[in-house]
Amino acid sequence: MQPRNMSMSGVVDLAAVKAAQEAKAKAEQARAETARQGGGGAVSPADLVIDVDEAGFERDVLQRSTEVPVVIDFWAEWCEPCKQLSPLLERLTVEYNGRVLLAKIDVDANQMLMQQFGIQGIPAVFAVVAGQALPLFQGAAGEAQIRQTLDQLVQVGEQRFGLTGLTVDPDAEPGGGAQAPEAAPAGPYDALLEAAVQALDAGDFGGAVQAYKNVLADDPGNSEAKLGLAQAELLQRVQGMDPQQVRKEAAEKPGDAGVQIAAADLDLVGGHVEDAFGRLIETVGRTAGDDRDAVRMRLLELFEVVGADDPRVIAARRALARALF
Repeated sequence: MQPRNMSMSGVVDLAAVKAAQEAKAKAEQARAETARQGGGGAVSPADLVIDVDEAGFERDVLQRSTEVPVVIDFWAEWCEPCKQLSPLLERLTVEYNGRVLLAKIDVDANQMLMQQFGIQGIPAVFAVVAGQALPLFQGAAGEAQIRQTLDQLVQVGEQRFGLTGLTVDPDAEPGGGAQAPEAAPAGPYDALLEAAVQALDAGDFGGAVQAYKNVLADDPGNSEAKLGLAQAELLQRVQGMDPQQVRKEAAEKPGDAGVQIAAADLDLVGGHVEDAFGRLIETVGRTAGDDRDAVRMRLLELFEVVGADDPRVIAARRALARALF
């Protein structure tokens, strides 16, 4: 029951694309099971805030996170800041009307979960989206900050993992409604997207690139295809590289745009996101003309791979603007 990735965009390999596909499949299974058991109704607002313990964590948090982003509030009776934060989280969760679920975990009664999440102090707030855990904030937080965080969380759930949230009925009996929305029809591009992921798994990066491009030709705004294409093109570029030679040349030629671009690709595939961004931003400052444009365009492509909502991307965009202007 270990929490998975502790980062919104985390590992820059196939994880995000695979997680999106897996989340959709799990959500469909959950909806099918609900329908089989005669469920399918709306939930009460009271069902949006739940107490969770170690025994129910997989069912109440991990499984539910394939339907709706789950916010976790780690708290304790003796924690004074918790007494201000927890009611605020509860109120905002109800206001978000099924777009998030709040799971409250008493750390005194659930020490194992506290250790698994690496919590050093409370209040501590995490989220789980499609089975992936990520830290949100620790300590007291204001309403504006929490709203901004929840907005980003909902956006990630919808755009990357297809999470549709829960249907809320104010008149529903607490605990009496089903926990999943009506099953959605299969998307028109699901087969192509699945074929692209299978191509990635097989190492056929060219095939994956073409499959994603086919989707985007008909649906240019498809966020899953955009992310998949950026990742597939990155993997295709580094496939034939000699990492040792590329890094040697990058150290010897700091002003060579082509060499620095290749090294940044390797940085990103290796999970060194900030190194990749920093390398290209520095190269922007050392180059001009077509070389500078090429470096800037590659940096924007790498932003797509990591995700526009990632704090490292936001910081790098600001740094890029300073380097350009």
